Amino acid sequence: MNISIQDIISVTMILFAVIDIIGSLPVIIETRNRVGVIHSEKATLASLVIMVLFLFLGESILKLIGIDVSSFAIAGSLVIFFLALEMILGIRLYRDDIPETASIVPIAFPLIAGTGTMTTLISLRAQYDIPTILIGIALNMIVVYVVLRMIAPLEKALGKAGISIIRKVFGVVLMAIAVKLFRTNAGI
Repeated sequence: MNISIQDIISVTMILFAVIDIIGSLPVIIETRNRVGVIHSEKATLASLVIMVLFLFLGESILKLIGIDVSSFAIAGSLVIFFLALEMILGIRLYRDDIPETASIVPIAFPLIAGTGTMTTLISLRAQYDIPTILIGIALNMIVVYVVLRMIAPLEKALGKAGISIIRKVFGVVLMAIAVKLFRTNAGI
């Protein structure tokens, strides 16, 4: 087994761009304000488990239940689209009756380990070996954990106005990502 540092850096950067934990700050802050607390350990571990399981079993599971990767990505794009609507319009579509699960849904899935991440993992398998991808996932989970742990100081540093601006700007960006994911997988 020959692990290339350059391949690890490439996989890590690709996943970092797709996971976009920095761009997700407004959603994470909004969710934390709504439910009270985000458990960074739980969200990071759930994201890690989802990504590793999908890396090994994703295509098989989707085939088993008769769903192709494109349909899965389109469904995820709709979830992301509605999260973006909440951010831009300041409305609340997602209602969680059990606030304790907010660290898992929507933070771990679909925000961190969403359909974009999952389809990227399938693509990476065609180009890189499994140990390289696992190292890239692990490095990204370290960054995710640190960001989730630092959410309160980040929120304080940004202030209410800064968070509002970032939420609206990243809401538009998130909506654009959702539309792109939809168009790419719908063949439009």
